[in-house]
Amino acid sequence: MGKREVQEINASSMADIAFLLLIFFLVTTTMSVDSGLSRQLPPPLPPDMEKPNVEVKERNIFVVLINSQNQLLVQGELLDIKQLKTKAKEFIKNEANSVNLPEILPVEVTFEGGITETVMTTKNHIISLQNDVGTQYQKYIEVQNELVAAYNEIRNEYSTNRFGSTYAALSEENKKAVQDIYPQKISEAEPKKYGGNK
Repeated sequence: MGKREVQEINASSMADIAFLLLIFFLVTTTMSVDSGLSRQLPPPLPPDMEKPNVEVKERNIFVVLINSQNQLLVQGELLDIKQLKTKAKEFIKNEANSVNLPEILPVEVTFEGGITETVMTTKNHIISLQNDVGTQYQKYIEVQNELVAAYNEIRNEYSTNRFGSTYAALSEENKKAVQDIYPQKISEAEPKKYGGNK
């Protein structure tokens, strides 16, 4: 009995099928977008200008530190990231006028239509964000997002109470006024080697 011949498989169309599958997966797959921070750096000082010596009162600084174990220390105490936004809002607003929170000072604010008012606010507050060289980038982004969310919520709350509308729906003049009342002041220090929890 003779050997049966094995029929050859025509593979000429396999390249076309592979190409079509590749296109299909490229079109249907969603790409993960890298998360990052939108920051505009201030312009450099002119070479002939001296750096101003600014003194900041301790009560006006809210220190947020992320150590090398990605633990969050706020004002020297361990804090869960879920509590950070609430703590930051308490600090920025200082509704009870506490002596341990930023001082409340008058600010001249111009609203839509050129209406100027004096508003009492914590204009000199600063959130100082510091991280260890070993801090994970994702943790740093999470902390940044919570701090920015605190400002967004405060501005929204003020806009709703004052204008009966969200901050996003305000005119440009009124948005600028709300920003003057609650300016976003997040100071980011250069990463250092802090180590773990002390």
